Amino acid sequence: MAAYDPYDFANRRHIGPTQGEIAEMLQRVGVASLDALIDETLPPDIRQREPIDFGRPLTERRLMERMRTVANKNRLLVSLIGQGYHGTTMPPAIQRNIFENPAWYTAYSPYQPEISQGRLEALLNFQTMVCDLTALDIANASLLDEATAAAEAMSMAKRVATSQRDTFFVDRDCLPQTIAVLRTRAAPLGWRVVVGDPFRDLEAEAVFGALFQYPGVNGAIHDFTGLITGLHAAGAVAVMAADPLALTLLKAPGEMGADIAIGSMQRYGVPMGYGGPHAGYMATRDAYKRALPGRIVGVSVDARGHRAYRLALQTREQHIRREKATSNICTSQVLLAVVASMYAVYHGPEGLKAIAQRVHRDAVRLADGLTQLGFSVEPAHFFDTITVAVGPFQGMILRSAVENGVNLRKIGDDRIGITVDERTRPDIIQAVWRAFGGTELVYDEAWPEPRLPAALTRTSAYLTHPIFHMNRAESEMTRYMRRLADRDLALDRTMIPLGSCTMKLNATAEMLPISWPEFSEIHPFVPDDQARGYAELIGDLSKKLCEITGYDAISMQPNSGAQGEYAGLLAIRAYHQARGEGHRTICLIPSSAHGTNPASAQMCGMSVIVVGADAHGNIDVDDFRRKAELHSHNLAACMITYPSTHGVFEARVRELCDIVHAHGGQVYLDGANLNALVGLARPGDIGADVSHLNLHKTFCIPHGGGGPGMGPIGVKAHLIPYLPTDPRSGETGAVSAAPFGSASILPISWGYCLMMGGRGLTQATRIAILNANYIAKRLEGAYSILYAGQKGRVAHECIVDVRPFQKSAGISVDDIAKRLIDCGFHPPTMSWPVAGTLMIEPTESETKAEIDRFCDALLAIREEIRAIEEGRADRTNNPLKQAPHTVQDLIGSWERPYSREAACFPAGSLGIDKYWPPVNRVDNAYGDRNLVCSCPPVELYDAAAE
Repeated sequence: MAAYDPYDFANRRHIGPTQGEIAEMLQRVGVASLDALIDETLPPDIRQREPIDFGRPLTERRLMERMRTVANKNRLLVSLIGQGYHGTTMPPAIQRNIFENPAWYTAYSPYQPEISQGRLEALLNFQTMVCDLTALDIANASLLDEATAAAEAMSMAKRVATSQRDTFFVDRDCLPQTIAVLRTRAAPLGWRVVVGDPFRDLEAEAVFGALFQYPGVNGAIHDFTGLITGLHAAGAVAVMAADPLALTLLKAPGEMGADIAIGSMQRYGVPMGYGGPHAGYMATRDAYKRALPGRIVGVSVDARGHRAYRLALQTREQHIRREKATSNICTSQVLLAVVASMYAVYHGPEGLKAIAQRVHRDAVRLADGLTQLGFSVEPAHFFDTITVAVGPFQGMILRSAVENGVNLRKIGDDRIGITVDERTRPDIIQAVWRAFGGTELVYDEAWPEPRLPAALTRTSAYLTHPIFHMNRAESEMTRYMRRLADRDLALDRTMIPLGSCTMKLNATAEMLPISWPEFSEIHPFVPDDQARGYAELIGDLSKKLCEITGYDAISMQPNSGAQGEYAGLLAIRAYHQARGEGHRTICLIPSSAHGTNPASAQMCGMSVIVVGADAHGNIDVDDFRRKAELHSHNLAACMITYPSTHGVFEARVRELCDIVHAHGGQVYLDGANLNALVGLARPGDIGADVSHLNLHKTFCIPHGGGGPGMGPIGVKAHLIPYLPTDPRSGETGAVSAAPFGSASILPISWGYCLMMGGRGLTQATRIAILNANYIAKRLEGAYSILYAGQKGRVAHECIVDVRPFQKSAGISVDDIAKRLIDCGFHPPTMSWPVAGTLMIEPTESETKAEIDRFCDALLAIREEIRAIEEGRADRTNNPLKQAPHTVQDLIGSWERPYSREAACFPAGSLGIDKYWPPVNRVDNAYGDRNLVCSCPPVELYDAAAE
């Protein structure tokens, strides 16, 4: 490979070590060059022949110019399309302090509660808000969007219903994209989805559940109490998809008897973003809490008895139940859920109600004006959406609306839908009237008579907790958001060395454009000629991803890695069915696979056959071949993560692909570790037929504290016909609510590719592998590295075996993880894929100094363990067992056999810049025994501390 300039634009930004540091690290690793290290790490038969060539990398200034040119190709009109997406106003304080703040958007999922108290509190606020608005008992900490939340609700209803039927009823007034995703989810599982008028077509005795839209997509507001009572009598489950802004004025789903409520919190201050990311919500009754999918934040106490938050119940259920899991949900939309919860804190219940009342008044004013013009407006009662009968004038009116700067919704051939929102102003209403020919109508400031049904007017209180009634002066709001951010540990403070999760730099230049209105304020269903900038961006990013992966086409629709797995397996399933081989339902999955792999296979109607690993952590090829032969007639697919979840480039991966193909199956290569392949090997050349690509890992979209993510899939040519379909059709084939998933964050990955160029992307992969091998070498002797390749090299991550310390010193993997917090580090991935181990991934972004600080901390921890082993430290009362230590450990009595200095300032900590966790070790058992998943009364905090 040609010499690489360490001072070019890509290296200065995304690649941590300098050229001199690279030389030092190579010497420590014991190789003469990076090329030599890569030759020792990757099998030669998978190496990429031609380098990636994207042309010259762009500087930040050139990237901004390119982004601005593309953004300007999006035509920004006022959107009154509705259909689940609304214009919103994000308060500037929230935009600057949450949405654009790396302390929030670079954080990881809150699996380590002691360093996640800030975002856990914000998510608890979110859950409380959802519970209050829906009048249900428990909510999760968000889902991916409204359509996938509906699909999760359908699966949950099937699980908890006493009815044994296989039919699910769907209100014809549900959003078309929701109906499409429901049909997709139901088909592989053998469930039947019936769409109709619930007051005419619903037969409660024939279904296991039903979904109602409230208000309906065309504006109607119905009382579903009677239908829900009938469902319960038949042992079926009632689900309501409810608009959370409308719920400030309308009777809550729980008050009608609904068992589950779902929807989107997008209109709580989150931009439309051409489809996402947005936080879906789900709430249910207490009786069903253990069936609720996704993450749930609960309240517990720490070692001192102080209040502490944690993830509760069946979080990451698929890693426990695997192929028996009812959901493959592995992530949520934390950053967007935080924005929505802060929007509620910012406005409070009175402010939210005022916004809803203004929206409704403007909808009534609009309807009154159209009625004056002689149009028939329905329904009689509505919240924010009306349907206008226009006959043969539909096309003319829609064109006139666009000429007046407004997008309306086409319904059939003779009606138009209009949905107003909090951004609707008098001039917009007058523009709509002009489109309908009402040039003389004048906006009247007088309050019109409401059109809400009196029997469904909300009388119950909501958002009663003090957090929603705090002083909303901007100074207080800013300080509250800052206090929460200070309780967390994110990439803006330290490296996050999580194996499999790739916490790398999210460059500011890549992040900036997602706040631009031309990207953030586009409705996902605008006419194509209004989204030409997005089309260019998505097209060029897709082309680049195809070049990187060796695939022939990309679908951007899956909006998480797990959704990408699901979409890829659905494509394989459809391919077999189209060839008359629908009997192929067996999926081979290694024992070391991500827990989402078997869960996704189960959701696609496949049966999982587990393949063992050999003594070196590789897939047991003989076992793989034997099981492929045994199930040859029914073999649908295998799922392989490459490099493996054990952090190794398995030498026989091509052989595995050949075995599957020889027996008529397809190869799904999990793209979770693609950042170890870019520029060096391509999945499509190795023999894979489909992969998902974690853009929130390899391609720099930040994790946001647990979301957003993007998991597009790449496929070989023969699978292109089976990619996800447009959800607007309402037909089977869509996996997410929007055609391009969470499109507004795609500029991040595109910017990354443009600024790195092909050489830069390849160098990033090489340095990621160097950094991991450097860590393995520095820890050598103190810790055992569990797995390595044939020449003793690890891939981009390594597994440190700490299991022997349990016997020698009574020290667990948890103790080491919590002690690393004292050192100012986010702990590595714990106990996965091997229980009792730490999986470390440094990425290419970390500097040698930060990596050395991390290694110094782990080596010092090893010496603390040695002190226990040799009897110089107490086996039960030592810095590891008591970790993490808080600032409160510096005051009061101290009766421990080690010093406060040793407790609070171990090797690796930064002294004056030390991070102080806000709580001591969290008591998980207490949280499980005393389950509280919404903001509890202040008195309960006091009781817990006694």
